[in-house]
Amino acid sequence: MGDNMENRNSYFKPVLENDDFYLEFFPAMEGGKALDAKEVISYLSSQGYSNYDMQEINRGITSEEPVRAYIGKSMGNKFHEKVIISLSLDFMLIRCKFYPAAEGGRELNREDIQDALTHEKVIFGVDWDMVNSLLHRREYCTEYLIGKGKPPAIGKDAKIEYFFSTQKSLKPKHNEDGTVDYHDLNIISKVEKGQLLARLIPAVHGEPGMNVLGGEIKAKEVKSLKLQYSNNIRLSEDGTELYSEVTGHVALVQGKVFVSGVYEVPADVDHSIGDIDYPGNVTVKGNVKTGFVIRAEGDIVVEGVVEGAQLYAGGQIIVKRGIHGMGKGLLSAKGNVVIKFIEGATVKAGGYVETESIIQSNVSANTEVIVKSGKGLIMGGDIKVSNKVTARVIGSTMGVMTGISVGIDPEKMERYTELQQMAKEIGKKIEIIRPILVNYSQKLQAGVQLPADKAHYMKTQVFALKGLQGQLAPINEEINRLRMEFMNAGRAKIEVQDVIYPGVTIKFSEISMTTKSERKYCQFVKDDGAIKVMNL
Repeated sequence: MGDNMENRNSYFKPVLENDDFYLEFFPAMEGGKALDAKEVISYLSSQGYSNYDMQEINRGITSEEPVRAYIGKSMGNKFHEKVIISLSLDFMLIRCKFYPAAEGGRELNREDIQDALTHEKVIFGVDWDMVNSLLHRREYCTEYLIGKGKPPAIGKDAKIEYFFSTQKSLKPKHNEDGTVDYHDLNIISKVEKGQLLARLIPAVHGEPGMNVLGGEIKAKEVKSLKLQYSNNIRLSEDGTELYSEVTGHVALVQGKVFVSGVYEVPADVDHSIGDIDYPGNVTVKGNVKTGFVIRAEGDIVVEGVVEGAQLYAGGQIIVKRGIHGMGKGLLSAKGNVVIKFIEGATVKAGGYVETESIIQSNVSANTEVIVKSGKGLIMGGDIKVSNKVTARVIGSTMGVMTGISVGIDPEKMERYTELQQMAKEIGKKIEIIRPILVNYSQKLQAGVQLPADKAHYMKTQVFALKGLQGQLAPINEEINRLRMEFMNAGRAKIEVQDVIYPGVTIKFSEISMTTKSERKYCQFVKDDGAIKVMNL
């Protein structure tokens, strides 16, 4: 390869004259890179030269014309063409640079490049097509990528698709006039026999890669999942799909799919039926008469009216007509309560309560109480909720005593403190056992045999630790649930979409006020330790 080759980057060439050794520098062409002094120094040291004048080299690098820089007396090198291989820090990329031969020096061939690679311990990933094309035409002092390792193939985490609503706080569908559409409630996931409930998309494991030194690069671990389910559900033969074996309701509880059958009462719950205690969902086509009790582990749906009866649900309670409680009626749901009206009753919900009117009733909800459609009236009784109360009208012109409390329930605050204390005490016990077991497992790994009594003692400690961890889990779960409630309670408010009358007592946790005058379109919030009224 002669001097007339086009070399965009600035480069240098060894020149021997008599006993003197020079480097001839050629400036970069348009768009080419300038030389770095470090590159020149490392080339010279690879040839065994260390005594030279740096100013000469800098003159050569900065000159805009070809120029010779004197290095020193020749040490007898032949100055054949040279290749310098460099590897990236992660050993995934092989780069090289070529340096020209002096007059009479030998050009590189494929074996030379193989030797240079072997010297760097490279055994994988060389792009020989690229190397061959460079052997036909190359530019000097120019970096080429001549090989790559194989990165590990990324796997995919397992995924589960659910074909029913997994949201706990889903609100019911509403008609155009704002009333609840009881014909198309999307808050209960109905399921038909044979319906597909969930599909597992299994994890795809990655494949290991290899760096250019032949070292294996492990693929990242992928997350595997398993379908978890209870009774009334069939798993497909390949273990990836769940089907319902009954017609009923489906829910996802802490990652596990539950299907419960439905106990259907074709008419009223009265003397002919008696009390109901059912492990699934209960649907009553008629009314629930005074004095009767329904307990369901799932949801309770009543098409008619509830009188002075008691309903307890592990899921939601839906009453399409309402409750005339006559002071004795009770609805208690771990989930939400959606009902046409509430009168003379007690209603407790672990989620929200949505209704068109609340009259002389005690209603408590974990998240919110929504009384917006229909009359949208709260009159008399007590409403307690941690987050938000929304109503059109609160109180009455007759000054009926009505109480609305939002924010943190003092009892819950006490419970929270008590739980934290319990968690702390269990934590202390765990901290005593854990180091003993760590020490024990280290001894086992080292092959130390423990005497029988010591080994028995260790077994009792393992058992004790499992027991303590079992006690701690539900406590921590309750602590976290309360913590979330408290966070929401910090943003608690009461929203009046039409009018609030005098004589309504409003409480935000520990501070309270009673309305003295009629106010319209306003909201009550807690700010700087006081209750403030703002326009909507």
